[in-house]
Amino acid sequence: MNIPNQLTILRVILVPFFVAILLTNCAGDYSKWIALAIFIIASLTDLLDGKIARKYNLVTNFGKFMDPLADKMLVCSALICLSSMGKLPAWMTIVIVVRDFVISGFRLVAAEKGSVIAANYWGKFKTASQMVMICLVIADLDIPAVRMLTVAFQWIAVILTIISLGVYIVQNKDVMKEE
Repeated sequence: MNIPNQLTILRVILVPFFVAILLTNCAGDYSKWIALAIFIIASLTDLLDGKIARKYNLVTNFGKFMDPLADKMLVCSALICLSSMGKLPAWMTIVIVVRDFVISGFRLVAAEKGSVIAANYWGKFKTASQMVMICLVIADLDIPAVRMLTVAFQWIAVILTIISLGVYIVQNKDVMKEE
C-alpha cells in the first residue's frame, strides 16, 4: 500500500478519536483543543495524500474511492457532533450530509458500471471550506471578528456544497442513464 493510501487510512483511524475527545470532554478545558489538533492533523493528511499521489504518480482506484469517503467520514462526523453540541445549525449539517449521500450514490452507480468518479476542484474547494469552518466552530473563540469569520465560513461551506453538488450532477449525468 502506497503512502497516499496509508495517509487516507490514517485519516479514517483518527475520526473516532476526534469524536470521542470532542464529545466526552475527557480532557476538561483542553478537550476542544485536542479535538481541534486531531481534526487539523486529519485534514492535513487529505492535503498531503493528494499532493504525494499526483506528484509521484501514485493515484490508485483505492485512493480515488477511499479519499473522498475518508473526507466524508471526518467532515460529517465533525458536523454531526457540532450540531448535537448546539454549535452549528442542524440544517447546515443536513445540507452537507445529504449532498455527500447523493455523491456517494453517484459513485456507487459509476463503480457498478466500471468507472470511478474522482473528486473535482469544486469538491476540493467545498471540502477545504468545510474543514476551515469546522476548525473555527470547534475553536469557538469569543472574538467578534472571528465570530463573523466563522459565520461567513458557514455560509461559504454551504454555498460551495450546493454548487459542487450541481457540478457533479451535470458532469456525471450519464452515469444515471439506463443502458
